[in-house]
Amino acid sequence: MAAQGRGVRGSADGRRSRVTLKELVGSGDTIMLATLPFIVVGVIVNLAFPSFFEVGGPSATLRIVSIVVLIPGVMVWLWSAVLILRKVPRGELITSGPFAWVKHPIYTSVALLVIPWAGFLLNTWMGALIGIALYVSSRLFGPEEEARLAESFGPAWDEYCNTVAIPWL
Repeated sequence: MAAQGRGVRGSADGRRSRVTLKELVGSGDTIMLATLPFIVVGVIVNLAFPSFFEVGGPSATLRIVSIVVLIPGVMVWLWSAVLILRKVPRGELITSGPFAWVKHPIYTSVALLVIPWAGFLLNTWMGALIGIALYVSSRLFGPEEEARLAESFGPAWDEYCNTVAIPWL
């Protein structure tokens, strides 16, 4: 049973009910559990054999590219989290902002724009492997979340799926 969140939403009969934590995190808990072994093993192996995972400093070019990618990645991640915290408790389908571009902007931004590039800044390519594991997990467990959204929002979800810019990412 999911823990209760703080948010409140309206129901069909006009009463207000609590938003569950599961509604706020979607499949994030399952995705993180699937990714956690890669994170733990990756960090342990990286600490045990740091020279094997080094990216060479990082070089000035890699440092600049990492920062250029990391900044919008963190911004998308935070923007998406704020939208979820504001709209999900009201029972609203989020179709604007980063959600207009991809169905799962938090998973996508963290997996492809934050973890790998933060890893490069920390002089390891292990972040790229962890990012790939996170992205694969999101693709495996995202459809479960999408099925719940389709059930909750019906035709509005179908319309959103037809208009999101990059539905496969």
